Amino acid sequence: MSDTRSSRTSAEIASQPAVWRRAAETLPHQAAALPRRGERVAVVGCGTSWFMAQSYAVLRETGGHGETDAYAASEFPLGRRYDRVLALTRSGTTTEVLDLLRRMKGTVATGAVTADPATPVMRAADAVAVLDFADEESVVQTRFATANLALLRAHLESEDALPAGVRPLDTAIRDAERAVAQPLDATVTGAEQVTFLGTGWTCGLALEAALKMREAAGAWTEAYPAMEYRHGPISIAGPGRVTWAFGGLPEGLADDVARAGGTLVADSTGTPADLDPLADLVRAQRLAVALAEARGYDPDRPRNLTRSVVLQGSRA
Repeated sequence: MSDTRSSRTSAEIASQPAVWRRAAETLPHQAAALPRRGERVAVVGCGTSWFMAQSYAVLRETGGHGETDAYAASEFPLGRRYDRVLALTRSGTTTEVLDLLRRMKGTVATGAVTADPATPVMRAADAVAVLDFADEESVVQTRFATANLALLRAHLESEDALPAGVRPLDTAIRDAERAVAQPLDATVTGAEQVTFLGTGWTCGLALEAALKMREAAGAWTEAYPAMEYRHGPISIAGPGRVTWAFGGLPEGLADDVARAGGTLVADSTGTPADLDPLADLVRAQRLAVALAEARGYDPDRPRNLTRSVVLQGSRA
């Protein structure tokens, strides 16, 4: 299966190393919207943004910057107290995010990260970080989502709060340049089924990789914390099926996959890519596009999806 990069989505995926670098460079202008050290923070989003929120929450808390929870905006626990609510929203128009920010306004500090400065989120949040250079024409999110995490990683790094073992963003950018150029292995592109696994902050990346495969290609994909894989999901491992891990694997899991006849793909363990997990997500995005094109789908126009979910009757 060739990686033709003929779609708009493919071009946006390939632009990510440069977009991440620019996100880091804009940090001094975005800091007002971002959490302060020691604050108890809730990060919210919908879909892809929720998964990025999960990854950031683990990075921030593990790095000692402050207690951090992540929620789907529709499931925010209104009775729980936080010092700040940070919303991630590419479009700036998502109903659940706007409703929550409006409800929180005046009771807790609120911030947002968005791609479009001409949308209602600019009024709904107290401060907004605008990553308009990361905006996308595609329905399926790729570079805006990862630019969010790049910005937030750069912020943690600038405050000496990057967890041990997490690579500096500059290294992740160089890894992403490799991920954009590396050929996709035929064993992976020809797989019948893919299960993505994560550990700690990479659990959100695993969920996002699976979502990209479903959105773009309608593929059978699942995602779990790596230690949970043995508790049932490994039953579907077998010949022609792939287990793709973001980050290190629990001891013995590689042998379990091999005994089942499955194919293992792992990033930071050296099998085979040795990439920063965020850069490895770029490869999963490319796989989703390649699989969509092989099935005759248009990755720029996925079935049953729109760029933003705006519910009827909601306020603009």
